[in-house]
Amino acid sequence: MELETLSNLIALGEGFTTEFKRSLPSDLGREICAFANATGGVILIGVDDTGTVVGVGDHNRVKSQVQSVSRSADPPVAVEVDSCGNVLCVTVPEQHGKPYSFGGRFYIREGATCQQLSRDEIRDFFFKEGLIRLDETPCNSFDLSIEITPQRWTEFAGHAGIDPRMEPIAVLENLHLVRDSRVTHAGAWLLADDITRFTLQAGLTCAVFQGKTKSNILDRKEFRGNLYAIYQEVMAYFQAKLNSALIPHARGRDERLELPESALREAVVNAIAHRDYRSTANVQVYIFQDRVEIVTPGGLPAGMREEDLGSKSVPRNPLLFSMLYRMKLVEQIGSGIRRIHEACRDHGVGEPSIEVSPDWLTVTFPRPGTARTHHVAQHDAPHVTQQVGRLLAALQQESGRADLMQALDLRDRPYFYRAYLQPALEGGLVEMTLPDRPRSPAQQYRLTTLGEQVLNSTLYPQDGG
Repeated sequence: MELETLSNLIALGEGFTTEFKRSLPSDLGREICAFANATGGVILIGVDDTGTVVGVGDHNRVKSQVQSVSRSADPPVAVEVDSCGNVLCVTVPEQHGKPYSFGGRFYIREGATCQQLSRDEIRDFFFKEGLIRLDETPCNSFDLSIEITPQRWTEFAGHAGIDPRMEPIAVLENLHLVRDSRVTHAGAWLLADDITRFTLQAGLTCAVFQGKTKSNILDRKEFRGNLYAIYQEVMAYFQAKLNSALIPHARGRDERLELPESALREAVVNAIAHRDYRSTANVQVYIFQDRVEIVTPGGLPAGMREEDLGSKSVPRNPLLFSMLYRMKLVEQIGSGIRRIHEACRDHGVGEPSIEVSPDWLTVTFPRPGTARTHHVAQHDAPHVTQQVGRLLAALQQESGRADLMQALDLRDRPYFYRAYLQPALEGGLVEMTLPDRPRSPAQQYRLTTLGEQVLNSTLYPQDGG
């Protein structure tokens, strides 16, 4: 270490990655262990607590003692010991064999101090580092003789590509979903009729909000079946709550969701597969006026960095992930984020943003109907007459028939319906707010996503009457 670097370290004072020791300490082993279990650090021997350099003698003897202590850790910790003036610098690089213990005890760096881990903290540390996988641990509350009914087995076998005539326990053992006659959590989550009976927080919540904030909730649903059923129900929820448009083509018209189903499907499966099932929160799907958010508890798994998203996969729940792959919910390992972006580009909508924190991962899809950024290509656009074009331009907010006729300066109701409203409805450009009651006095009309797109695409004339 250079003297300038040493001076800078001392000037910064003790902290998460720096420790001062006046002389060779008796607790050096636990200090090395604590740094090894964190992100590494430097121990400066010959510097007191105030940052004053007091120096240390016989560097060769002290270096030998430091190396002996580091090798006594379990597993041994590789350290670098250098002299810098009369200070001995012990560098503990970031280690990859966590957790480390010394004298049979585990330590971690917290702030500027070394702390011994309690039993619960050790357990949490093991989970955090991916050394214990919850999906592989036994779910003791799942009774094989009661829970696996013929109907449930047939459904599971169909999703997993298994002959339902095969003996369930033998198959589940081969899939590692049953170990030592006990179902793993991954097995319970895939076979349950109500997943919250075995892992309370494993359900999923969907909600629709009015506007762009959570101030007013319009709809809320809790999904609590097995993970495959939850996935299907969430996708059905998207179909019911998001806008769709009829896209004309040479053979007729296709209904298309405002956001690409493949991207939404990938994001939902990622949330189910990679969430931290020890978290007290569940996966949450929020639909706002301007965006869709899919919020996953747990942040990134150990060994995964934000810059790895889209190119690398480190499953938090590898057994569960392998089963979702078998069920064809996961198409290609490590490419989910990339496929989400590609699907959005192909669909012609804005690409999602991904926000990562230690406890959460949020994927946010901008909705095209409010952003008004998506345009219809000329060859995809429906034929829009001058009258329909004027109707679209007048329909800036939900409006009733009378208001629209007034805005268009029309008095002939049959003509308005025949030339304006009916073709707009049939073309999927306008929709009713009360489709189940088309003749209701409270009926209003609004632009569909396709109507928004056409309105902004300048593919129709807006002048004339």
